[in-house]
Amino acid sequence: MTATLFIDADACPVKDEAYKVAARHGFKTFVVSNSWIRVPQTPVIEQIVVDAGPDVADDWIAERVGPGDVVVTNDIPLADRVLKAGGAAVAPNGRVFSHDMIGSALASRSIGEHLRSMGEVTKGPAAFANADRSRFLQALDQLVVKAKRVVAK
Repeated sequence: MTATLFIDADACPVKDEAYKVAARHGFKTFVVSNSWIRVPQTPVIEQIVVDAGPDVADDWIAERVGPGDVVVTNDIPLADRVLKAGGAAVAPNGRVFSHDMIGSALASRSIGEHLRSMGEVTKGPAAFANADRSRFLQALDQLVVKAKRVVAK
């Protein structure tokens, strides 16, 4: 059994960093998106283009993720599904999703959606910065090392 890295690739600013970490640790990597994007030509990276539509890429990932797998995503509901399947999830800014915080993250997301549906203007996410990239690299490396231990058992 080997661990796998899944990248929810639409609008993911850290794909290149994820490729490097995955290659260093020997992880098979699936780059999942709604349209074609350039990926390195290597046998361990596979591009998956799914149909356009809400949650199609998320569903593809969630149906395949399992214990020891790692998912890079900004999508909180997908992160919840990953955790429930025994995988690990990290956002491009280095935020590691955990069972302890996913409930409040889902609730905050729901409140934001409700406010926007009522016409409220809410602030979006902070701009992506170099510090986020650094936190992401550190968090992904830690999750990958931990995942390798899970699949080795």
